Amino acid sequence: MGKRGQKPKGKVKIKWSPNFAYAIGLLVTDGCLSKDGRHIDFTSADKEQIKNFLKALNIKVKIGKKHNSQKDIAFRAQFSDIPFYKFLQSIGLTQRKSLTIEKVDIPSDLFFDFLRGCLDGDGCSYSYWDPRWRSSFMFYISFASSSVKFIKWLQKEVHKRLKIKSHVGVSKGKVNPSYQLRYSKYAAIELVKKMYYNRHVIYLLRKYSKIQKALKIEKKQQKRYRR
Repeated sequence: MGKRGQKPKGKVKIKWSPNFAYAIGLLVTDGCLSKDGRHIDFTSADKEQIKNFLKALNIKVKIGKKHNSQKDIAFRAQFSDIPFYKFLQSIGLTQRKSLTIEKVDIPSDLFFDFLRGCLDGDGCSYSYWDPRWRSSFMFYISFASSSVKFIKWLQKEVHKRLKIKSHVGVSKGKVNPSYQLRYSKYAAIELVKKMYYNRHVIYLLRKYSKIQKALKIEKKQQKRYRR
């Protein structure tokens, strides 16, 4: 009887933790599973995003560069890891995940770490002064995806935990529509508290700083109303 081949060893230690859940959130939104069944690709115009991804997975991979169709530079981390690839498939990721993903099997206590990864991937925050009402400051947190089923799943999971209101919108893209899950003002603030529950979690600095700037303005407004 011949010897059995050794099981392939992976780079990534598959063990749930806040950092691991955050990395999965990034992969779900900005990552890619190659067609070869073994490579994981993560590309971003923000180098800090790549570094955060590798740090969250606790692996060392060379960060390369690539150009898109507009010849803009993007950073890229690609590595082969069959066990991790299969694990990602088992929790809901697919090769064409941006269109086909429906939900992700995440431990309940790590959901907001995962959500923070989604925010740092394809999410955003924005704020502005509403001219219709005097001194009315608006603040939003938004998540985007080409899969309406995934957006609806996110909405359901957040509501199950926080019971906050949200809205799902859609915008037409060149190829596929994009769906947005939006949280406004106080619902957005509650969400921020859960995602950034301490100073030691991994996050994309520019998005965190933008959120904090908006929250400071909102806090000043609340103080004025209380006078």
